Amino acid sequence: MAGPLARQDLAELERPELEEALAHLGSAPFHARQLYRWIHRRGVTDFGAMTDLSRDLRAALAARFTVSQPRVLHRDTSADGTTKSLLQLVDGAKIESVFIPDTPAMTFCISTQVGCAMRCGFCLTGKMGLVRNLTAGEIAGQVRLLAAERQMLDRRFNIVLMGMGEPLHNYDATMKALRMLADPMGLAVSPRRITLSTVGVLPALERLATEPLMPNLAVSLHATREDQRDLLVPLNRKYGLSELVEACRKFPLKRRSRITFEYVLLSGVNDTPEDARRLVKLLSGLKAKVNLLPLNEAAGIPFARPSDDRVSRFAEILADHHLTVSVRKSRGRDIRAACGQLIVEGARTSPAQAMAALMR
Repeated sequence: MAGPLARQDLAELERPELEEALAHLGSAPFHARQLYRWIHRRGVTDFGAMTDLSRDLRAALAARFTVSQPRVLHRDTSADGTTKSLLQLVDGAKIESVFIPDTPAMTFCISTQVGCAMRCGFCLTGKMGLVRNLTAGEIAGQVRLLAAERQMLDRRFNIVLMGMGEPLHNYDATMKALRMLADPMGLAVSPRRITLSTVGVLPALERLATEPLMPNLAVSLHATREDQRDLLVPLNRKYGLSELVEACRKFPLKRRSRITFEYVLLSGVNDTPEDARRLVKLLSGLKAKVNLLPLNEAAGIPFARPSDDRVSRFAEILADHHLTVSVRKSRGRDIRAACGQLIVEGARTSPAQAMAALMR
């Protein structure tokens, strides 16, 4: 527990909150804008280096506040250029984040939780259970850190919330982080460059539909029958496949927007022509794109990757029925940085704790 003299962490504050915090020092609102730019656009956490602030103000800030930042413990770089970073947070908790180069725009894959409570059968992160939620500052801090390392703070890039955790299970912190990242005084990341991936936490998905800041939406289906999805995505026992698709039908989309439906292909489980035809029927009438992900195999995952021919046949059936479909090229598989492979060893909760978090 923090003591009475603990300094407030400015990395956790949106700009209006920062203005309020600085007002107690007698500072004008423009000082908060300057400070926000230093932290979020320039990635500077040392008050002494913020040279357009007066010396007295910098001293007052150092006495009252701090600016947290994740710390890199280890990096692995794939043969394809993908980089996975093991990050340590202020309390010692560890997460993984991924930089994916050579995409149409460079992409950062960001975590929203330490572990995950969803326990999807083909995902290593779910085997950790949920250790804790990340704060908004920890989510946004991953982007600042990775962009600063690559001298990309003043360049355009994409963000995918597809790292460790279920973003909508940590709704408030996730949305606050997105507002911080979108702030024009900070990195000014357009919501069109942010994709939020969810397995379908329905109350939060319905809440997301009302947000003024709307990221791109990617919904993880992975099955075409209720019983099949119950086994692969345990959350389906609470929020069923039919309910999820109906919520997607009601989700507000801009004129040229589509919902991306992600579908991990598991050999002999959900990759048959019948599955493909059921998927066509399930998504009929939706503004949809299907992203097929042949399983990224790993020790501890009890499924196999389908053959390329089987993947191609599945994709052809979707395309023949006029669905937009792509097959995702796995990046970083050799360093266990691909989709479903992120895990921090030694940070697991018990199955009972994970289930309790899931059912909250």
